[in-house]
Amino acid sequence: MKARLRREAVYRSRERTMPKMKTHSGAKKRFSVTGSGKIRRLKAYKSHILTKKDSKRKRNLRRPTIVTTNGEVKRIKRLILA
Repeated sequence: MKARLRREAVYRSRERTMPKMKTHSGAKKRFSVTGSGKIRRLKAYKSHILTKKDSKRKRNLRRPTIVTTNGEVKRIKRLILA
């Protein structure tokens, strides 16, 4: 009798809670959140056809940058921090 009541209580509690949102695996690999809450991303144009790009340009492409567009930041945070 007690086991059945316990099972019903667990079932009811599951009914009331919304399912958890999953982190977007593609966004998780591409973006990271800094300590101050900004979104860090790596720069593009670094994978191939590097012979025609000068050293300074390739060196600057190595460093990550911050996503500045407010709408993009909001969307990415929703994907990562879900």
